[in-house]
Amino acid sequence: MSVVKSTLTLPPAERADYWHELVSGTFIPLDVRLDEPVPSAGTITSRWLGPLQISEVEAGPQTVARSARRITEGGEEYLTVTLQRRGSARLTQGDRQAIVVPGSFTCSDAGRPYLREQPDTFRFTAFRVPKASLGVSDRDLRAATGTLFNGVSGTSGLVAEFLGRLSEQAAGFDPHTAHRLALSTFDLLAVLVRERSGRLDPQAPEHSRGMLTRVQEYILLHLDDPALCPERIAAAHHMSVRYLHKLFHAGGTTVGRWVLRERLERCRRELARPARSVSTVAAVARRWGFVSPSHFSRAFRAAYGMTPREWQAASRVHPAGAPGHGGAGQACA
Repeated sequence: MSVVKSTLTLPPAERADYWHELVSGTFIPLDVRLDEPVPSAGTITSRWLGPLQISEVEAGPQTVARSARRITEGGEEYLTVTLQRRGSARLTQGDRQAIVVPGSFTCSDAGRPYLREQPDTFRFTAFRVPKASLGVSDRDLRAATGTLFNGVSGTSGLVAEFLGRLSEQAAGFDPHTAHRLALSTFDLLAVLVRERSGRLDPQAPEHSRGMLTRVQEYILLHLDDPALCPERIAAAHHMSVRYLHKLFHAGGTTVGRWVLRERLERCRRELARPARSVSTVAAVARRWGFVSPSHFSRAFRAAYGMTPREWQAASRVHPAGAPGHGGAGQACA
């Protein structure tokens, strides 16, 4: 369901204060200044895919600031990914400044001050992302914030296309699909952040890194399919199985281990949800592509040091705490 909030019905003299409330209430505490003598009407349309909030914003020229004082009011746990649709913008965070044009996007960290200037009438899509869901370090995150992602080629082009389509179709997904797509979004953004920080193989050609991201996106969207295997993945991308394995080898893993790790991670997250909203262990395993309960249990124990039921019980007692994970095993086994 979409939630639409607008200043369209208000007299121009009353729009500034109400718009400030709308912006801060939708995203995080912010300072907002409307930069035109007679404020234009503004509209924010928001919808949710599980933990991911997607908001379409249309308004007139304005400046938005996240000051140290606003940070103390909350919201520092979020990252905002802003895909520009119309108009230009300038984002300043730390010692970096990005000039934004339609089709490009930026990341801003709500845990540090930033300034976003919109000198023209604009439209953008903002994705409010819990930083903890990305699994990246603060160092990596700093390398990605306040910089421009061109949205045309390479990994950023693939991510921009994915985000654009996701926002356009978000209202039509059922809750389960929406939640899975949110997790896929977080994974793609994590790949992008690591690439910008130099954590992905710097020796690999740009087209190879972009192809790897595209393949990973495909895998994440088909994790629930028990028949997912290297042969099928390679065929879907018109490449040889040998080249597919080469792409993953450059990242220090194998196709099977990467698929298994991602499936286990989604099972782990789902089993950690509140008791009233969690299916049985067997149902969760089937939902994420595991055919054999015994294989799932062995793989889960190898990755997390406990059985799925032990994890589920521990999560209910201590929601925040359990061991980290590693990865082992093969897909399509």
